[in-house]
Amino acid sequence: MTVHFIGAGPGAPDLITVRGRDLVMRCPVCLYAGSLVPREIVALCPKDARVVDTAPLDLDAITAEFVAAAEAGHDIARLHSGDLSVWSAMGEQIRRLEQHGIPYTVTPGVPSFAAAAAVLGRELTLPEVAQTVVLTRTSGRASAMPPRETLEAFAATGATLAIHLSIHVLADVVERLRPHYGDDGAVAVVVRASWPEQQVIRGTLSSIAAQVAAEGIDRTALILVGPSLAATDFRESSLYAPDYDRRYRRSAEDGRDRD
Repeated sequence: MTVHFIGAGPGAPDLITVRGRDLVMRCPVCLYAGSLVPREIVALCPKDARVVDTAPLDLDAITAEFVAAAEAGHDIARLHSGDLSVWSAMGEQIRRLEQHGIPYTVTPGVPSFAAAAAVLGRELTLPEVAQTVVLTRTSGRASAMPPRETLEAFAATGATLAIHLSIHVLADVVERLRPHYGDDGAVAVVVRASWPEQQVIRGTLSSIAAQVAAEGIDRTALILVGPSLAATDFRESSLYAPDYDRRYRRSAEDGRDRD
């Protein structure tokens, strides 16, 4: 018996990985994270599977499901939205599993920031513009931010920021970022990226709060900030330059073969 943690992806049912899909289709128990996992993915569970929405459950109740399935010898597909490496609460569930000696696997999923970038049609790292993407959030009811992990500290680097779980405090986010990116700093808010009802709002740090307020958006949205969102005059990378000699391509200048 094994608990399979599966990243279900950002929303579109066909963005789950093949491995994740196959695990869901064969596990006799499926625990899924409420409205954040598409119904089409939950529907992949076997017809006679035990399917449990964990949204109303606390950690003890979820652990009880793990233990009961282990005692019955039933594999579990544990579905979370996006990717499991960030803000999934997988860590505390794994700790419980290890305490009970229950084996587990982790299958990654497409994260929401990647889906948002795809919707925008933007690369988040452009040569000499931004080469770092910071995945962060602001303090919330579930957990506070460590004192050194501040928006100001990240913004001081000029990196592209992907700010999660913070759309309800957008006005505060804007004021904290303005000194670093300027009033004209590029911003995009993507609501439920890849879902049928997705919304995209593009603006600047001086306009975005009013734009989002006008749409009545207060949840399930990602805030992207940084010059890579609007840059058009960036230098082309050397990767495909004719004079760039690399392992799998001969340089146009010297014609040498590479291993």
